Amino acid sequence: MTFDGAASALLDDLVDLRRRLHADPEIGLDLPRTQSALLAELAPLEALGLELSTGTGLSSITAVLRGALPGPVVLLRADMDALPVVETTGLDFASSNGAMHACGHDLHMAGLVGAARLLAARRAGLAGTIVLMFQPGEEGFAGGRLMIEEGVLDAAGERPVAAFAMHVDCSTDNGLFVSRPGPMMASASGLRIVVSGTGGHAAFPHLATDPIPASAAIVQALQTFVARRVPAADPAIVSVTSIVSDRGAPNVLASRVELLVNIRTLSRETFALVRSSIGELVTGIAEAHGCTIETEFIDSYPVTHNDPTETNRVLDRLVSLHGDDRVLRLAAPSMASEDFAYVLDEVPGTLLFLGTRPRDIPAAGAPSMHSELAVFDDSLLGLHAETLADLAWRALERHGPDRAGEAA
Repeated sequence: MTFDGAASALLDDLVDLRRRLHADPEIGLDLPRTQSALLAELAPLEALGLELSTGTGLSSITAVLRGALPGPVVLLRADMDALPVVETTGLDFASSNGAMHACGHDLHMAGLVGAARLLAARRAGLAGTIVLMFQPGEEGFAGGRLMIEEGVLDAAGERPVAAFAMHVDCSTDNGLFVSRPGPMMASASGLRIVVSGTGGHAAFPHLATDPIPASAAIVQALQTFVARRVPAADPAIVSVTSIVSDRGAPNVLASRVELLVNIRTLSRETFALVRSSIGELVTGIAEAHGCTIETEFIDSYPVTHNDPTETNRVLDRLVSLHGDDRVLRLAAPSMASEDFAYVLDEVPGTLLFLGTRPRDIPAAGAPSMHSELAVFDDSLLGLHAETLADLAWRALERHGPDRAGEAA
């Protein structure tokens, strides 16, 4: 049983939905217009047994589809939020409100709506339950964690046995599926450092305690720290992303410097090493310069870890459907991050990428994700929807009663 014929019939509707969502993006956790548009698309499925609920602390949607046959629970997720990017694509459905779906979340929402329609139409043969997780706040707001705290993983009455999400990529070859078992994407954390001195006149630096040299030494030491303290086989990235002083005039020595640091790791062990050691390092440097220091470690997204068993089965299934040349098993994880990691910390599953670079854009000239020029081939939305539906159906077959496959 495959979904491709039915998915093709949905394509025009899914493209229309995606373009409406693209033209009216919202940022963060409060997405009332986006939520309303999705609820309108999902409401007709209530007649087919779809149970809809919304979040309390964020504009999320949880939809539960209970099959006619008994079986386990599988979760499918799409993120909903946009980025604070001013779009310059020139598309006739481009956003004009100062925000942009530059990471493809508009396609994710439309694809999951399509999967919901495909699965609801086959509810009589569905042996188990599908939870559809429409999640705001992926772009740095930890919306996945907040939805878990509000109970999305228990929405069906029992925990999912598997969870899947598919992310489009506008710089990857059109129609190429990409994933890997094990670590898929890095954790992302932050460190705020405030170095304080006494300030003074730029003509008399010997009469002041200048935090600028101390801060410069900290920036250099952080680069050496990664090269000399972190194993090359289990890498980390430590980037100083902001340096701001309180200097009020060109002839005034600063009394205070604030540094913001972004930290990415691929394992709990390296994360623990960086967290335990980096504070001691920067404190020692500041004190050696006669300055005082404050540090604040800001936890963010954990490592996105694809369950090896589920992911190998997903990739094998995609090869059987589309052939070896359409499936890429990454040799190494990405150092970008994804808050589907919160779900995969609780439920075995897979984050999968789908290449949506338009065929008329060469790989060398393709804009990257998050670019104001990012464009996506939404003719792949049928493939997106059928793949999500197929992943859920096959997971129910693997984890549920044998008659699930016979009913299909």
